[in-house]
Amino acid sequence: MKDFFRELPRLEDDGIVLKPLAPEDAPVLDRMRKDPFVARYLPTFLYENRYPDIRRVMDGLYTECLEEGSLILGVYEKPDLVFRGLAELYGLRKDLRKISVGCRLAQDGWGRGLALRAVTLLTDYVTKQKQIEIVTSSTLLQNKASARVLEKAGFTLVVSGADEDWGYPEPLPTNKWIR
Repeated sequence: MKDFFRELPRLEDDGIVLKPLAPEDAPVLDRMRKDPFVARYLPTFLYENRYPDIRRVMDGLYTECLEEGSLILGVYEKPDLVFRGLAELYGLRKDLRKISVGCRLAQDGWGRGLALRAVTLLTDYVTKQKQIEIVTSSTLLQNKASARVLEKAGFTLVVSGADEDWGYPEPLPTNKWIR
């Protein structure tokens, strides 16, 4: 993944900016990753949950995490560039021109269209600038808000209720999306 993203992108529209996280974002990220309402529809193995010390997480975002196959950008709301959450590209398959997209926001970023903007920016970036042809995403069956975001972003539900490993003791029923 590191060779695919030689430069970390900065993407923006009229409402948000996606860019690499800065050290001052650590306290908000730490609160977000510990919020049970944010975590309820997320895999347990996300990079931001790997280390108890948030400074260790921040230090590894653009080295270890990128080398392991995930590009994580901060979601910043305009006009003041308030950090609201994370947008991620992962699971790159160059041979298939395929990648997956995900987004997670702190509660104060919910319900304002930020996730739709983030998913759209990431999807447009990889399809228009990185020659990716297939963009996928997964949501837990009960995560209706994320399903609506993906539908609005032009994704199509291709499999519903497939068991998938999200890091819990048992696989969880998951919806698979493609664009």
